[in-house]
Amino acid sequence: MDDRKKDVIRETDAEAVRLAKTLLRSARFGALAVLEPGTGAPLVSRVGAATDIDGAPLILVSMLAAHTPALLADPRCSLLLGEPGKGDPLAHPRLTLVCQASRLERGSQAHARAERRYLNRNPEASLYAGLGDFSIFRLEPQRASLNGGFGRAYLLDRSDLVTAGPIVEELAASEQSVVEHMNADHLDAIANYAHHFAKAPGDGWTIAGLDADGMDLLSGNDVCRVFFPQPLVDANELRPALVEMARAARAAS
Repeated sequence: MDDRKKDVIRETDAEAVRLAKTLLRSARFGALAVLEPGTGAPLVSRVGAATDIDGAPLILVSMLAAHTPALLADPRCSLLLGEPGKGDPLAHPRLTLVCQASRLERGSQAHARAERRYLNRNPEASLYAGLGDFSIFRLEPQRASLNGGFGRAYLLDRSDLVTAGPIVEELAASEQSVVEHMNADHLDAIANYAHHFAKAPGDGWTIAGLDADGMDLLSGNDVCRVFFPQPLVDANELRPALVEMARAARAAS
């Protein structure tokens, strides 16, 4: 039996990691599983989602929701991401992350960054994000399982999903100014990123977030993920990467 179980799990390769990161970075919502205080029974609810610049999921939740006091009582949780499309929902990829939740303190640098990135991804949440009973939780991935469709199961570690090192803080310092500049002056380039690199149709694309691996683009309720040709090692590599990708996308179109 154990041997048959092992045979089901494929070796985690670069393609699997990219699919997992795509599901993580492009998710607008997910199913959050927590442990109900007092009973220990599993409790699952839908939450809006975004990611911190290093890839850790972010959720904005109210104290009126049952999952919030559950997270405060026991930070262990899991988050299921991945939207089914047409046909059999089990044929579509999904990612389950096993996490430890931590509530970010209002006024802290971590909270400011998380709130900025969450609202860039979910601008409608600005209507209630500042209310006193709402909190942002950062979900620290411990491990994950990826189901890429029938016969495509993988196990992933934190290091497969979360970026570490100086690049995280370096990009965080300049990210918002770059996002605002691109959205104000280079919408044509952003549209070309979406159409060429993500094969995403439609118009109105803007940049919602940047990170060492790539960028998240937003058009209404649609999100697409665009990866850089190579992960950034230094924040100074960001501008040349954007310029070169714009040139390549423009030439292809």
